[in-house]
Amino acid sequence: MSKVVLITGASSGIGKSIGEFLHNKGFTVYGTSRNPERITNSVFPLLSLDVRNKESIQKAVSEVIHKSGRVDVVINNAGVGITGPIEEIPTEEIKNNFETNLFGPIEVMKAILPAMRSQNSGLIINITSIAGYMGLPYRGIYSASKGALELITEALRMEVKNFGIHITNVAPGDFATNIAAGRFHAPLLKGSAYEVPYRTTLSMMNEHVDSGSNPNEMADAIYKIIQTPNPKGHYKIGAFMQKFSIVLKRILPDKVYEKMLMNHYKI
Repeated sequence: MSKVVLITGASSGIGKSIGEFLHNKGFTVYGTSRNPERITNSVFPLLSLDVRNKESIQKAVSEVIHKSGRVDVVINNAGVGITGPIEEIPTEEIKNNFETNLFGPIEVMKAILPAMRSQNSGLIINITSIAGYMGLPYRGIYSASKGALELITEALRMEVKNFGIHITNVAPGDFATNIAAGRFHAPLLKGSAYEVPYRTTLSMMNEHVDSGSNPNEMADAIYKIIQTPNPKGHYKIGAFMQKFSIVLKRILPDKVYEKMLMNHYKI
């Protein structure tokens, strides 16, 4: 019997690539989108789900269980980017980012855990980010939301281990997707104290995404994790230097690492 997989945010980008890869491997895949009716080329069914809406989450999970009788793997992929000087990002946009990147995945996990506990099995994969391991200039809110999800996963992983449920984080680096187009960008304010360094950093961030790795690399990594009987708590997927930056943060003095980041972003 093929494993049943539920992927949030699967209408484009990494989520779509993962869904297509697993579908081609014989998995029963359900994806989600806030507006599935707009997607006409998906090779797997797309359900309506907004991670900021608890009722929407419960309905999608119930639909998958009703149709397939179980959920073996949940991939919390839905997320949004956000950039800008923290001083200038509207508070409502900060809250929206945390609702999507942190509280949404938590609600998805809370919705699926009873079913997995009754099965005495299950795997939850939370897609975080290498940016979640460090406070990056002009991406501080994004770093914070993804870093918080990393820590939530660490704690929940221990809480549910005795139920036969595995939870892991997968932190990607830059991949060539449309994430930059969907980010909230705090506007470049003429005359702002941050105008020049923010413009420079924003340009670099967009270049990194445009020249990022193929999302299929991420899909292949997810497939291998699903096939692993006892997954690790953390996986990092991406270019060597992006992964190595996490190691450098562990071994370098704070001020040296901070200077390295500032030199990289030319600020």
